[in-house]
Amino acid sequence: MPETQAETPVQTSASAVELLEPFVKQLSQVVVGKEHLIRLATCCLIAEGHLLIEDIPGVGKTTLAKALGLSASLEYNRIQFTSDMLPTDILGLSIYSRQREAFDFHPGPIFSQLVLADEVNRATPKTQSALLEAMAEHQVSIEGLTRELPSPFFVIATQNPVDFSGTFPLPDSQLDRFLMRLSMGYPDREAERNLLLNPNRQQMMDKLKPVIDAASMLQLQTQARSIQASDALIDYVLALVHASRHHSALQTGMSPRASLALLRSSRAWALMQGRQFVLPEDVQAVFVAVASHRFNPISGAELSAVEIANQMLDEVPVP
Repeated sequence: MPETQAETPVQTSASAVELLEPFVKQLSQVVVGKEHLIRLATCCLIAEGHLLIEDIPGVGKTTLAKALGLSASLEYNRIQFTSDMLPTDILGLSIYSRQREAFDFHPGPIFSQLVLADEVNRATPKTQSALLEAMAEHQVSIEGLTRELPSPFFVIATQNPVDFSGTFPLPDSQLDRFLMRLSMGYPDREAERNLLLNPNRQQMMDKLKPVIDAASMLQLQTQARSIQASDALIDYVLALVHASRHHSALQTGMSPRASLALLRSSRAWALMQGRQFVLPEDVQAVFVAVASHRFNPISGAELSAVEIANQMLDEVPVP
Protein backbone atom coordinates (compact mmCIF):
# COMPACT_ATOMS: atom_id res chain seq x y z
CA MET A 1 0.00 0.00 0.00
CA PRO A 2 1.18 3.58 -0.52
CA GLU A 3 3.41 4.99 2.22
CA THR A 4 1.24 8.07 2.57
CA GLN A 5 -1.60 5.87 3.84
CA ALA A 6 0.62 4.05 6.30
CA GLU A 7 1.62 7.40 7.78
CA THR A 8 -1.98 8.53 8.28
CA PRO A 9 -2.69 9.34 11.95
CA VAL A 10 -4.80 6.71 13.70
CA GLN A 11 -6.06 8.63 16.74
CA THR A 12 -9.68 8.27 15.67
CA SER A 13 -9.47 4.52 15.05
CA ALA A 14 -7.55 3.99 18.31
CA SER A 15 -10.57 5.31 20.19
CA ALA A 16 -12.73 2.94 18.14
CA VAL A 17 -10.62 0.00 19.32
CA GLU A 18 -10.94 1.17 22.92
CA LEU A 19 -14.72 1.22 22.51
CA LEU A 20 -15.05 -2.05 20.66
CA GLU A 21 -12.75 -4.37 22.60
CA PRO A 22 -14.88 -4.26 25.81
CA PHE A 23 -17.94 -4.66 23.58
CA VAL A 24 -16.59 -7.83 21.96
CA LYS A 25 -15.34 -9.13 25.31
CA GLN A 26 -18.77 -8.80 26.93
CA LEU A 27 -20.49 -10.57 24.02
CA SER A 28 -17.89 -13.36 24.20
CA GLN A 29 -18.86 -14.02 27.82
CA VAL A 30 -22.43 -14.78 26.74
CA VAL A 31 -21.80 -16.46 23.37
CA VAL A 32 -18.80 -18.57 24.31
CA GLY A 33 -16.17 -19.79 21.86
CA LYS A 34 -17.35 -17.57 18.98
CA GLU A 35 -15.14 -14.47 19.16
CA HIS A 36 -14.41 -14.30 15.43
CA LEU A 37 -18.10 -14.61 14.61
CA ILE A 38 -18.88 -11.88 17.16
CA ARG A 39 -16.32 -9.61 15.52
CA LEU A 40 -17.93 -10.20 12.13
CA ALA A 41 -21.38 -9.40 13.55
CA THR A 42 -19.97 -6.21 15.10
CA CYS A 43 -18.32 -5.33 11.77
CA CYS A 44 -21.68 -5.77 10.04
CA LEU A 45 -23.30 -3.29 12.44
CA ILE A 46 -20.51 -0.73 12.00
CA ALA A 47 -20.72 -1.11 8.21
CA GLU A 48 -24.44 -0.17 8.41
CA GLY A 49 -25.54 -3.51 7.03
CA HIS A 50 -27.88 -6.28 8.09
CA LEU A 51 -26.98 -9.76 9.29
CA LEU A 52 -28.39 -13.18 8.41
CA ILE A 53 -27.53 -16.07 10.73
CA GLU A 54 -28.32 -19.50 9.34
CA ASP A 55 -28.05 -22.61 11.48
CA ILE A 56 -29.93 -25.32 13.29
CA PRO A 57 -32.00 -24.37 16.39
CA GLY A 58 -30.28 -24.12 19.75
CA VAL A 59 -26.79 -22.89 18.85
CA GLY A 60 -27.17 -19.31 20.15
CA LYS A 61 -28.49 -17.27 17.22
CA THR A 62 -31.13 -15.43 19.27
CA THR A 63 -28.78 -15.06 22.24
CA LEU A 64 -26.19 -13.30 20.08
CA ALA A 65 -28.77 -10.90 18.64
CA LYS A 66 -30.23 -9.95 22.01
CA ALA A 67 -26.83 -9.59 23.70
CA LEU A 68 -25.61 -7.36 20.88
CA GLY A 69 -28.62 -5.07 21.26
CA LEU A 70 -28.24 -4.83 25.03
CA SER A 71 -24.48 -4.19 24.85
CA ALA A 72 -24.96 -1.44 22.27
CA SER A 73 -27.86 0.17 24.15
CA LEU A 74 -30.12 -0.16 21.11
CA GLU A 75 -33.90 -0.23 21.20
CA TYR A 76 -34.68 -3.90 20.61
CA ASN A 77 -37.70 -5.67 19.12
CA ARG A 78 -38.07 -9.33 18.31
CA ILE A 79 -40.43 -10.56 15.59
CA GLN A 80 -41.21 -14.28 15.63
CA PHE A 81 -41.95 -15.15 12.01
CA THR A 82 -44.69 -17.71 11.32
CA SER A 83 -46.46 -18.94 8.20
CA ASP A 84 -49.66 -17.01 9.02
CA MET A 85 -47.94 -13.67 9.63
CA LEU A 86 -49.00 -10.66 7.54
CA PRO A 87 -46.92 -7.63 6.43
CA THR A 88 -48.96 -5.39 8.79
CA ASP A 89 -47.70 -7.50 11.71
CA ILE A 90 -44.25 -6.13 10.89
CA LEU A 91 -44.89 -2.64 9.56
CA GLY A 92 -47.95 -1.57 11.59
CA LEU A 93 -51.38 -0.32 10.57
CA SER A 94 -53.88 2.50 11.07
CA ILE A 95 -56.82 1.97 13.43
CA TYR A 96 -59.87 4.22 13.52
CA SER A 97 -60.24 6.27 16.73
CA ARG A 98 -63.83 7.11 17.61
CA GLN A 99 -62.74 9.82 20.05
CA ARG A 100 -60.67 11.64 17.42
CA GLU A 101 -62.82 10.54 14.46
CA ALA A 102 -59.63 9.83 12.58
CA PHE A 103 -57.21 7.01 11.88
CA ASP A 104 -54.20 6.64 14.20
CA PHE A 105 -51.11 4.85 12.95
CA HIS A 106 -49.81 2.14 15.27
CA PRO A 107 -46.18 1.40 14.32
CA GLY A 108 -45.12 -2.22 14.07
CA PRO A 109 -42.00 -3.80 15.60
CA ILE A 110 -39.92 -2.76 12.56
CA PHE A 111 -39.72 0.73 14.14
CA SER A 112 -36.78 -0.12 16.37
CA GLN A 113 -33.01 0.33 16.22
CA LEU A 114 -32.30 -3.41 16.35
CA VAL A 115 -34.86 -5.82 14.94
CA LEU A 116 -34.51 -9.57 15.39
CA ALA A 117 -36.39 -11.33 12.60
CA ASP A 118 -36.44 -14.76 14.22
CA GLU A 119 -36.84 -17.75 11.85
CA VAL A 120 -37.49 -15.37 8.97
CA ASN A 121 -37.86 -18.19 6.44
CA ARG A 122 -40.93 -19.58 8.21
CA ALA A 123 -42.95 -16.66 6.80
CA THR A 124 -44.33 -16.57 3.27
CA PRO A 125 -42.47 -14.60 0.56
CA LYS A 126 -45.21 -11.94 0.72
CA THR A 127 -44.47 -11.31 4.39
CA GLN A 128 -40.72 -11.52 3.89
CA SER A 129 -40.98 -8.78 1.27
CA ALA A 130 -42.20 -6.35 3.95
CA LEU A 131 -38.55 -6.10 5.02
CA LEU A 132 -37.14 -5.15 1.61
CA GLU A 133 -37.68 -1.40 1.64
CA ALA A 134 -36.82 -1.11 5.33
CA MET A 135 -33.49 -2.89 4.92
CA ALA A 136 -32.46 -1.11 1.72
CA GLU A 137 -33.64 2.45 2.43
CA HIS A 138 -34.22 2.65 6.22
CA GLN A 139 -37.83 3.67 5.60
CA VAL A 140 -41.21 2.05 5.02
CA SER A 141 -44.09 3.12 2.80
CA ILE A 142 -47.45 2.50 4.43
CA GLU A 143 -50.85 3.70 3.20
CA GLY A 144 -49.28 6.20 0.82
CA LEU A 145 -46.92 7.73 3.42
CA THR A 146 -43.18 7.22 3.81
CA ARG A 147 -42.04 6.83 7.41
CA GLU A 148 -38.41 7.00 8.48
CA LEU A 149 -36.95 4.28 10.68
CA PRO A 150 -34.74 4.95 13.72
CA SER A 151 -30.99 5.37 13.39
CA PRO A 152 -28.95 3.28 13.71
CA PHE A 153 -31.17 0.61 12.14
CA PHE A 154 -29.93 -2.97 12.19
CA VAL A 155 -31.78 -6.16 11.24
CA ILE A 156 -30.53 -9.52 12.45
CA ALA A 157 -32.47 -12.35 10.84
CA THR A 158 -32.15 -15.99 11.79
CA GLN A 159 -33.20 -18.84 9.56
CA ASN A 160 -33.27 -22.60 9.79
CA PRO A 161 -31.68 -24.69 7.03
CA VAL A 162 -33.93 -24.76 3.96
CA ASP A 163 -34.43 -28.54 4.19
CA PHE A 164 -36.21 -28.13 7.55
CA SER A 165 -39.98 -28.56 7.42
CA GLY A 166 -42.20 -25.47 7.28
CA THR A 167 -39.63 -23.16 5.68
CA PHE A 168 -39.76 -20.94 2.58
CA PRO A 169 -36.48 -20.16 0.79
CA LEU A 170 -35.46 -16.52 0.91
CA PRO A 171 -35.57 -15.01 -2.61
CA ASP A 172 -32.35 -13.64 -4.09
CA SER A 173 -33.61 -10.05 -3.73
CA GLN A 174 -34.04 -10.62 0.02
CA LEU A 175 -30.68 -12.35 0.45
CA ASP A 176 -28.93 -9.47 -1.33
CA ARG A 177 -30.24 -7.05 1.32
CA PHE A 178 -28.13 -8.78 3.96
CA LEU A 179 -24.58 -7.49 4.17
CA MET A 180 -23.32 -10.73 5.73
CA ARG A 181 -24.43 -14.28 6.35
CA LEU A 182 -22.90 -16.21 9.24
CA SER A 183 -23.28 -19.71 10.61
CA MET A 184 -22.92 -20.21 14.36
CA GLY A 185 -21.86 -23.85 14.23
CA TYR A 186 -21.35 -26.08 17.23
CA PRO A 187 -19.09 -24.76 20.01
CA ASP A 188 -15.80 -26.53 20.56
CA ARG A 189 -15.46 -28.94 23.49
CA GLU A 190 -13.97 -26.41 25.92
CA ALA A 191 -16.56 -23.74 25.09
CA GLU A 192 -19.41 -26.22 25.55
CA ARG A 193 -17.92 -27.35 28.87
CA ASN A 194 -17.94 -23.70 29.98
CA LEU A 195 -21.57 -23.52 28.85
CA LEU A 196 -22.51 -26.55 30.93
CA LEU A 197 -20.74 -25.18 34.00
CA ASN A 198 -22.63 -21.88 33.65
CA PRO A 199 -25.93 -23.00 32.10
CA ASN A 200 -28.18 -20.06 32.97
CA ARG A 201 -27.70 -17.76 30.01
CA GLN A 202 -30.77 -15.71 30.94
CA GLN A 203 -29.22 -14.59 34.22
CA MET A 204 -26.12 -13.51 32.33
CA MET A 205 -28.29 -11.60 29.85
CA ASP A 206 -30.09 -9.84 32.70
CA LYS A 207 -26.72 -8.62 34.03
CA LEU A 208 -25.49 -7.21 30.72
CA LYS A 209 -24.70 -3.50 30.81
CA PRO A 210 -24.52 -1.17 27.81
CA VAL A 211 -20.90 -0.87 26.65
CA ILE A 212 -21.52 1.49 23.71
CA ASP A 213 -24.41 3.92 23.42
CA ALA A 214 -26.33 4.55 20.20
CA ALA A 215 -24.61 7.90 19.63
CA SER A 216 -21.16 6.28 19.82
CA MET A 217 -22.28 3.56 17.41
CA LEU A 218 -23.40 6.22 14.92
CA GLN A 219 -20.02 7.89 15.30
CA LEU A 220 -18.24 4.59 14.59
CA GLN A 221 -20.36 4.13 11.47
CA THR A 222 -19.36 7.61 10.31
CA GLN A 223 -15.69 6.87 10.97
CA ALA A 224 -15.90 3.63 8.99
CA ARG A 225 -17.16 5.48 5.92
CA SER A 226 -14.04 7.70 5.98
CA ILE A 227 -11.50 4.83 6.08
CA GLN A 228 -9.19 5.14 3.07
CA ALA A 229 -9.02 2.56 0.29
CA SER A 230 -6.18 2.89 -2.25
CA ASP A 231 -6.56 2.36 -5.98
CA ALA A 232 -4.73 -0.96 -5.64
CA LEU A 233 -7.17 -2.07 -2.93
CA ILE A 234 -10.15 -1.11 -5.09
CA ASP A 235 -8.65 -3.14 -7.92
CA TYR A 236 -8.37 -6.15 -5.57
CA VAL A 237 -12.04 -5.85 -4.64
CA LEU A 238 -12.96 -5.62 -8.32
CA ALA A 239 -10.80 -8.66 -9.12
CA LEU A 240 -12.71 -10.75 -6.56
CA VAL A 241 -16.06 -9.48 -7.82
CA HIS A 242 -15.23 -10.18 -11.46
CA ALA A 243 -13.85 -13.62 -10.54
CA SER A 244 -17.29 -14.47 -9.16
CA ARG A 245 -18.97 -13.33 -12.39
CA HIS A 246 -16.81 -15.62 -14.50
CA HIS A 247 -16.64 -18.65 -12.19
CA SER A 248 -17.69 -21.82 -14.00
CA ALA A 249 -19.55 -23.20 -10.95
CA LEU A 250 -21.75 -20.11 -10.41
CA GLN A 251 -24.92 -19.13 -12.26
CA THR A 252 -24.49 -15.47 -11.38
CA GLY A 253 -21.76 -13.44 -9.73
CA MET A 254 -21.69 -10.59 -7.28
CA SER A 255 -23.77 -7.51 -8.13
CA PRO A 256 -22.57 -3.89 -7.87
CA ARG A 257 -24.47 -3.74 -4.56
CA ALA A 258 -22.35 -6.68 -3.40
CA SER A 259 -19.10 -4.97 -4.39
CA LEU A 260 -20.15 -1.88 -2.39
CA ALA A 261 -21.02 -4.16 0.52
CA LEU A 262 -17.58 -5.79 0.37
CA LEU A 263 -15.81 -2.43 0.44
CA ARG A 264 -17.98 -1.12 3.31
CA SER A 265 -17.32 -4.24 5.34
CA SER A 266 -13.58 -4.06 4.67
CA ARG A 267 -13.51 -0.45 5.87
CA ALA A 268 -15.37 -1.38 9.05
CA TRP A 269 -12.99 -4.29 9.69
CA ALA A 270 -9.99 -1.99 9.21
CA LEU A 271 -11.49 0.43 11.74
CA MET A 272 -11.84 -2.42 14.23
CA GLN A 273 -8.13 -3.18 13.75
CA GLY A 274 -7.21 0.41 14.63
CA ARG A 275 -6.29 1.57 11.13
CA GLN A 276 -7.37 4.45 8.89
CA PHE A 277 -6.79 2.52 5.66
CA VAL A 278 -7.86 -0.83 4.23
CA LEU A 279 -5.45 -3.70 3.65
CA PRO A 280 -6.08 -6.82 1.52
CA GLU A 281 -6.25 -8.78 4.79
CA ASP A 282 -9.36 -6.78 5.73
CA VAL A 283 -11.05 -7.74 2.47
CA GLN A 284 -10.12 -11.39 3.00
CA ALA A 285 -11.44 -11.36 6.57
CA VAL A 286 -14.96 -10.40 5.49
CA PHE A 287 -15.17 -11.80 1.95
CA VAL A 288 -16.75 -15.19 2.68
CA ALA A 289 -19.38 -13.68 5.00
CA VAL A 290 -20.23 -10.97 2.45
CA ALA A 291 -20.12 -13.03 -0.75
CA SER A 292 -21.18 -16.63 -0.13
CA HIS A 293 -24.93 -16.05 0.35
CA ARG A 294 -24.99 -14.14 -2.94
CA PHE A 295 -23.55 -17.10 -4.83
CA ASN A 296 -25.90 -19.47 -6.64
CA PRO A 297 -23.93 -22.60 -7.60
CA ILE A 298 -25.02 -24.42 -10.74
CA SER A 299 -26.85 -27.71 -10.43
CA GLY A 300 -24.39 -30.49 -9.68
CA ALA A 301 -21.58 -28.17 -8.56
CA GLU A 302 -18.98 -30.03 -6.53
CA LEU A 303 -18.24 -27.09 -4.22
CA SER A 304 -20.56 -25.21 -1.87
CA ALA A 305 -20.90 -21.43 -2.01
CA VAL A 306 -18.57 -21.05 0.99
CA GLU A 307 -15.97 -23.33 -0.60
CA ILE A 308 -16.16 -21.37 -3.86
CA ALA A 309 -15.61 -18.11 -1.96
CA ASN A 310 -12.55 -19.54 -0.21
CA GLN A 311 -11.26 -20.87 -3.53
CA MET A 312 -11.45 -17.37 -5.04
CA LEU A 313 -9.44 -15.96 -2.13
CA ASP A 314 -6.74 -18.52 -2.89
CA GLU A 315 -6.74 -17.89 -6.65
CA VAL A 316 -7.12 -14.12 -7.03
CA PRO A 317 -3.70 -12.41 -6.73
CA VAL A 318 -3.17 -10.06 -3.80
CA PRO A 319 -1.77 -6.63 -4.76
